[in-house]
Amino acid sequence: MTELLPSWRPGATRDAIVAFLDAADAVPVEQRVACFDNDGTLWSEKPEYVQLRFFVDAMKSAIQADPSAAEKPEFAALISGDQAAIGEIGLERIAYALTGLFEGEEPEEFTARVRDFMSGTVAPTYAPMLELLDELRRRDFTLCVVTGGGTEFVRAVSQELYGVPAQNVVGSLIAYEFVPTADDGTGPRLRRTTELVNGANEGAIKVSNIQTQLGRRPIFAAGNSGGDREMLEWVAAGAGPTLAVLVDHDDADRETAYVSTAATFADPEPITDVGHRLGWTVVSMARDWETVFGAARD
Repeated sequence: MTELLPSWRPGATRDAIVAFLDAADAVPVEQRVACFDNDGTLWSEKPEYVQLRFFVDAMKSAIQADPSAAEKPEFAALISGDQAAIGEIGLERIAYALTGLFEGEEPEEFTARVRDFMSGTVAPTYAPMLELLDELRRRDFTLCVVTGGGTEFVRAVSQELYGVPAQNVVGSLIAYEFVPTADDGTGPRLRRTTELVNGANEGAIKVSNIQTQLGRRPIFAAGNSGGDREMLEWVAAGAGPTLAVLVDHDDADRETAYVSTAATFADPEPITDVGHRLGWTVVSMARDWETVFGAARD
């Protein structure tokens, strides 16, 4: 028999996860829903977000095609790495400018661009979390990725990386414009806009989007930042068995040691303090994981 969760070291954390898995066998299959945050939970978000690398790569291509684009203040700040300028402009405005690079593209075109970029990028996935996904799948869980990142970006790679189908990805959602059939017979089409539907997928919005887009309350959730707090609280408060897992980035040797924070709002207290206080299963990367990254990263 294959060893259960081989990258997880023996201890209280692994015991809590295994106990939940065993208890969940008594839960009706249709109620076995597990939601995972992506950045910092399934793959690394340091030294920078993978999606940001994709956007910056697209920005460089746009500047190569039209050098005058480099004069755009948001792009100029990114190119120079001027943190003061980036702070003054604000991440929201910079994100809007980067999103604008794809305005007017059809969904299939954007997906192809993401997959082309990722084909030349090593995805920094966490081996223990991939094992946990596999074990939950083996036990007939519906697996979902609930991310603050772009929905369509993650959907382009979720099946290949995590075995999670595109329709089970809930993220920050860009609105589309419907273009009716033209007089020449072309169309109808969908084209990306720069409008964000319902705001960034963090905090309470994550819970709302899980309900509106998935329609099922999870009994398991894993996250790592203040942006995941409400999702983890909601899962932990459900009828048992439930499990709320918080990944603590405390391994400076094999990853990066930091307390992850929400990207779009200020955390009232460190999320690791919240996790310990509320009795979540807090995963220490340094203590609980025998391996951090897969073979491609080690």
